[in-house]
Amino acid sequence: MAMAMIRVGIIFGGMSSEKEVSLNSGRNVHDNLDRELFQAIPLFMDQGGGLWFLPWQLISQNTTTDITEQLATKARKIPYEELTSEIDFAFIALHGKYGDDGCIQGLLELLKIPYTGPGVLASALGMDKHMQQKVLRQAGINVPASIFVPEEEWVNNNEAIKAQVLKRFSFPFFIKPTREGSSMGVNVIKDAHDLGRGMAEAFRWDKAALVEEYLEGTEFSAIVYEEEGKIEVLGVTEIHPQSGYYTYDDKYMPGRCRKFTPPKNIPPARVEEIKKDVTRAFLALGFRSYGRIDGFFLTDGRILITDPNSSSGMAPSSFFFEQAACAGLLPGMIISKLINNALQIHRGKNCPL
Repeated sequence: MAMAMIRVGIIFGGMSSEKEVSLNSGRNVHDNLDRELFQAIPLFMDQGGGLWFLPWQLISQNTTTDITEQLATKARKIPYEELTSEIDFAFIALHGKYGDDGCIQGLLELLKIPYTGPGVLASALGMDKHMQQKVLRQAGINVPASIFVPEEEWVNNNEAIKAQVLKRFSFPFFIKPTREGSSMGVNVIKDAHDLGRGMAEAFRWDKAALVEEYLEGTEFSAIVYEEEGKIEVLGVTEIHPQSGYYTYDDKYMPGRCRKFTPPKNIPPARVEEIKKDVTRAFLALGFRSYGRIDGFFLTDGRILITDPNSSSGMAPSSFFFEQAACAGLLPGMIISKLINNALQIHRGKNCPL
């Protein structure tokens, strides 16, 4: 007797500034899902958090706006409480707020639906740059120097904060929202006149900002995943953006960034050190299933972890699939591996992940 296929709900779109990135991720996962093992259930999250089952004609649309305009006539809305009758497993292809920050993970835990990626707390840490740095520092992992600035403190005492920042950092330095992805709201501050503008831009995206040192060196990204209780590093990618730092356009516009897997300029011995450090970061933050750990190999030889992420972009040219290819894995193979590993992790838990 043939076993029923696992119904995989691929959740994409969402409520964040990264919804277009999420659309590309979800569409690619949908197209590469092994149809001999899994049944693909495309689930689009609209701007209000509602979930819709999409026919293929809508999945192929170019933007989330194109999809949203046709939801009422061509898609089927699925209430949260009915999700368990639609899917057996959730492949989270959401990015940003409400997607890889613990929110959707908490909903899936309540519904007892297993899912890809870390649980609620680890996902929240993966989004919050200030809190993840505190955890990593406590674990003895090198992170950039930074100052945390809540918006209320800036409004009430900005001159004192300016003085603190200018005493701590030389130009240039970064100002970024504490909880945002894809380099949204990030600014390089080159002189004192830029400081107020950088704060204002960061506060457009969150209620707190992080002032962070400018790093000289080579940026890298590594996919780390869990398989049968062991932590494995899929690969390490060296990043050379066209801009002065790794901007949104460098990440997603064709031809704006060169990537090398394995690294071209980072010595092999140091790549092995990077693998150890990204594994330590994965464990320190309580990640499960998989995550993407970004960092810098500095010109002075230090390795810094700069941005642990509880998920990864899943577009065809993403780090995830580039590293999988170098490991000899086709897209469908690595997606199946993630699903099967996550199912095993959730079967072994006796409380929320």
